Amino acid sequence: MARILITSAIPYINGIKHLGNLVGSQLPADLYARYNRARGNEVMFICATDEHGTPAELAAAKAGKPVAEYCAEMHEVQKTIAEGFRLSFDHFGRSSSARNHVLTQHFAGKLAENGYIAEVAEKQVFSRADNRFLPDRYIEGTCPNCGYDKARGDQCENCTKQLDPTDLINPRSAISGSTDLEVRETKHLYLRQSALKDQIDAWIDSKTDWPILTTSIAKKWLHDGDGLQDRGITRDLHWGVPVKKGDQDWPGMEGKVFYVWFDAPVEYIAGTAEWADAQGLDDSAWRRWWRLDEGAEDVRYVQFMGKDNVPFHTLSFPATIMGSGEPWKLVDYIKSFNYLNYDGGQFSTSQGRGVFMDQALSILPADYWRWWLLSHAPENSDSEFTWENFQASVNKDLADVLGNLVSRVTKFCRAKFGEAVPEGGTFGPQEAALIQELSTRLRAYEAHMEAMEVRKAAGELRAIWVAGNEYLQAAAPWSVVKEDPLRAAAQVRLALNLIRVYAVISAPFIPDAATTMMQAMGSNDWAWPEDVSEALQTLAAGHAFSVPEVLFRKITDEERADWQQRFSGIRS
Repeated sequence: MARILITSAIPYINGIKHLGNLVGSQLPADLYARYNRARGNEVMFICATDEHGTPAELAAAKAGKPVAEYCAEMHEVQKTIAEGFRLSFDHFGRSSSARNHVLTQHFAGKLAENGYIAEVAEKQVFSRADNRFLPDRYIEGTCPNCGYDKARGDQCENCTKQLDPTDLINPRSAISGSTDLEVRETKHLYLRQSALKDQIDAWIDSKTDWPILTTSIAKKWLHDGDGLQDRGITRDLHWGVPVKKGDQDWPGMEGKVFYVWFDAPVEYIAGTAEWADAQGLDDSAWRRWWRLDEGAEDVRYVQFMGKDNVPFHTLSFPATIMGSGEPWKLVDYIKSFNYLNYDGGQFSTSQGRGVFMDQALSILPADYWRWWLLSHAPENSDSEFTWENFQASVNKDLADVLGNLVSRVTKFCRAKFGEAVPEGGTFGPQEAALIQELSTRLRAYEAHMEAMEVRKAAGELRAIWVAGNEYLQAAAPWSVVKEDPLRAAAQVRLALNLIRVYAVISAPFIPDAATTMMQAMGSNDWAWPEDVSEALQTLAAGHAFSVPEVLFRKITDEERADWQQRFSGIRS
């Protein structure tokens, strides 16, 4: 049994996320977690809400609420939506937790102790109109590298180049839009990433199995221009983790907090500690996942994230871990994703354009979305959600292929043999050929899942569904039963067992439908089909089953047109 630690990039607290955010981190992480649990591995799956920084402050102000109250409410909202999508976190924490405060301050103290923190008097942008220093995310302007006119002060989303606010051309406040800005001096702490460059570079070079997307972004930040730069880790804000060296005050840093990108990844560790606290366990329960000297040496740690989060997880967070000088677990594999675009453009919260997670669940159950998003995951390039493609995929893959097989088999058996697995007859060449094909495809499916090749795994799973349909069509028990009822009984017995096998292997993608199939088969045997031939004989003759409700309904053209208009951002 392997031990698998899985973390998904933690979403910002300020609002409900769209489908692109979901497929870029949390959903494929859940797929991998579910698959590994199904194979008998010990899994720890951690996520949280990212609650610090100016985004939270501004969103709370807009809502007219204290920031702590706003964050608590939005955490519950995001947690509820995640549950609606059946995201199987072992713990969904909060970066504002006491655990994260203590751990963040601990790492800062260790970094300072080891000479990896520098105090820097720097020039920072101050907005007279807003009467505040502007954190770099809240300064917008034109990127000096690619010319994108909505680059942020920390990074250009278009070309991913790391920036400082003073690099921007024609900067403006993202809060008020004011260009009445001036540069004032303030003192901040910097993580001396440059001193760890060679160590980080060698570590990344050792990860020969990482996706090209992950390593190319990391290498670009390491080597382009002047190479890896030191990074500010404090801000002039009120909401956040107060700047301390462990439990000691930090002279000169009074009133400042740690930068959200310094404390947010630490929440992966803190969230595991929160899980242990919630279970009433002592610290050894979570430290065995994170401390190499306390049992984590045999843990495989996998992170899931969108490509915009890669620099912080390949450089800054590893620098924090390495620089601490303590035996903390570093990530083994980073699965990164490109962007999901929406129907010819981009998702836009401000314009109401695109489908957001709560809206998606209001019109269709989670499995419909899970299947489309995972089978179209933006792994090798950006992908695009269109309503036409969504409708076609649901109607063909889920309704016509999987749903139709379940319906045909159970209804036919009830009509001809009753609601119990029929007895009699033996398997012949057709069944042997199906078992051989399923065995080959199942091993391929497992290989894709273990390699986190999401789209390939979905394609192989669909091919397994198709193989069952093709067998049923060729075997034609509805015709055979007239001349050879025992032969038909054997065919139907295999098909009913096939439904149980489909439930088990499909559960990582479509957990609700899998549960419905398993319940219809009157079974709670979720054992993985290591041997397909044996698995297809699990439900013995006489075992009771039921005919389930429609597994997946089709999307009509009228519904598709209505949804396309409703989520287009066009105001009538």
